[in-house]
Amino acid sequence: MNKFLEEFKNRGFFYQCTDENELSNLLSNKNICAYIGFDSTASCLHVGSLLQIMCLRLLQKYGHRPIVLLGGGTTRIGDPSGKDETRKILSETQIESNIKNIKKVFKIFLKTNNPKLKPIFVNNYKWLGNLNYIKFLRDIGKHFTINKMLSFDSVKLRLDREQSLSYMEFNYMILQAYDFLELYKKNNCLLQIGGSDQWGNIVNGVDLIKRHLGKKVFGLTTPLITLASGQKMGKTEKGAIWLDSKFLPPYDYWQFWRNTDDRDVIKFLKIFTDLDLNKIENIRNNNINDLKILLANETTKLLHGKKASEQAENTAKNTFEKGLLSKDLPTVNIKHSEIIRGMNILEIVLVSKLITSKSEIRRVIKNKGIRINNRLIENEKILISAKDFVDNLCKVSFGKKKHVIIKLN
Repeated sequence: MNKFLEEFKNRGFFYQCTDENELSNLLSNKNICAYIGFDSTASCLHVGSLLQIMCLRLLQKYGHRPIVLLGGGTTRIGDPSGKDETRKILSETQIESNIKNIKKVFKIFLKTNNPKLKPIFVNNYKWLGNLNYIKFLRDIGKHFTINKMLSFDSVKLRLDREQSLSYMEFNYMILQAYDFLELYKKNNCLLQIGGSDQWGNIVNGVDLIKRHLGKKVFGLTTPLITLASGQKMGKTEKGAIWLDSKFLPPYDYWQFWRNTDDRDVIKFLKIFTDLDLNKIENIRNNNINDLKILLANETTKLLHGKKASEQAENTAKNTFEKGLLSKDLPTVNIKHSEIIRGMNILEIVLVSKLITSKSEIRRVIKNKGIRINNRLIENEKILISAKDFVDNLCKVSFGKKKHVIIKLN
């Protein structure tokens, strides 16, 4: 088996392939271009997209060139795959702004000094934005049957639930297939990778190129990653785990991985780090907390750099083991004047954004879950004043693992 595919499987990336044997032979004999498409519906990607990014990184490792397709055109429509309702339509200005910001993540993960391996960034609006509708239907639409389109899960699920599916969304699968055709013609792209929910769309592209040009290309899918708890990868009760320090501080990112369920640690070391697979096997029986710290360090280092990873680990040690304040914890600023007469504990916790409702704060206080500078709070009427601030800093803790610094300005 080709070395790329072998590691792809051993890391847990593999789900399906349109022709595994022939793809293996191809990858063993030549370096190719392969692409993954990414939505531009938000100004940043979250960890739900990280598996796909790691796939592109692995491609680079074995000498293949990644193409990052940013859906400036398809985002204007919305992918119905796995969705219960029509997506909100974004303005063109917002989509372009999102694309500009999302590129930064790929420039971190796919950085290389080899010009032959540098990622190619493409925006499918470049070809979708100027399509001649009649010509497109005649040349491309003829290769798609309504019977087959209705059989795909992205369509069938919505119809079975008697949920609306717009004609605009119904066309999405054709446009994604057309993307593959364009990338084949412009970049000789021979492989599309995507999540298992994209299988139908990927197969459409493979079939379109075969019917339209008589050429063979390949599709490869990854499993949808869920946590051992059954939750979807990428979000927590506090929100999305963003891949950008503007939206999520490096410390919070580190903490997300540090708090991984014991059952997921080895799997995530394989999927989300560059650690050698043999090393992971050799340490799989080590202390689970040491493995979690290793996971947090390696994942944070990839995104935010070694220094940020080390700072996050030191902050965690100071916070949890020594009970110290740390300026590297998430910080919220308030004016000194707001605290002169004292601020009720409920207001302080609201300001910290650890909990967003007073009724929930009261419940947590009753359950002994709130601390100020490691001091247990048992009275919801207590006032926090300037004397509770050390060097203008006050630590608010919710449980054992969630901490925010309130800073006086």
